[in-house]
Amino acid sequence: MSYENILLNKEDKLSIITINRPESLNALNAKTIQEISSALEELNSDSTCRVIILTGSGEKSFVAGADIKEFSDFGQEKAEELARNGQNFLFNKIENLSKPVIAAVNGFALGGGLELAMACHIRYASENAKLGLPEVTLGLIPGYGGTQRLPKLVGKGLANEMIFSAKMIPAQRAKEIGLVNEVYPIEDLLTKTKELATVIARNSPMAISKAINAVNLSDTEKGFETEIKYFGELFELNDKKEGVSAFIEKRKPNF
Repeated sequence: MSYENILLNKEDKLSIITINRPESLNALNAKTIQEISSALEELNSDSTCRVIILTGSGEKSFVAGADIKEFSDFGQEKAEELARNGQNFLFNKIENLSKPVIAAVNGFALGGGLELAMACHIRYASENAKLGLPEVTLGLIPGYGGTQRLPKLVGKGLANEMIFSAKMIPAQRAKEIGLVNEVYPIEDLLTKTKELATVIARNSPMAISKAINAVNLSDTEKGFETEIKYFGELFELNDKKEGVSAFIEKRKPNF
């Protein structure tokens, strides 16, 4: 499938989706959201792909936010439809994908850009990254899950501070509060992200898929019971048999 606003590169067991709208600092418009969603569906059904990396083109911006021109004249009904469709069509899809998605945050991650990064399972950032949710400066609130995911990552107090003040925070501060996992020089960001993806890709894809679902339920009443259920289910699958055999035979597993 060909894309206009994103680049899709497949490298062994890794795949990289690059949002490619540098003239607008990779801002999210409807077409870009649709293309990212389509690429994720393509990769999720590709058995050769184990891990997905999501990043932006250039060194200035991961995603500088939503494309405000597209919704500046919306009323309530269309605005609710925009948020609901975005969450269901892309952001929730990323969070619940059966394969890990790592955000390589290169530069600005603002508004919908930060919400996109937060929907990913892991976040690495460049030293020049700036992260924030500036929606209240427009008389709005985050609409793509920002008010829900940010408190889970950094706590309610810090989330309130970021959302109410609309201030951007630097990458190192984002690491200190748990918003990103690691921070690297911009020239090393993608290399370091690929290194992590390669380590993850060596492990059982079935176990990782179950782990994603279980972790996503960690703050619900179903969390513990789901973990027990998945733990049991994996005992019947070939990945568990290969993993245990490899451990006993003192060799690396071949998943």
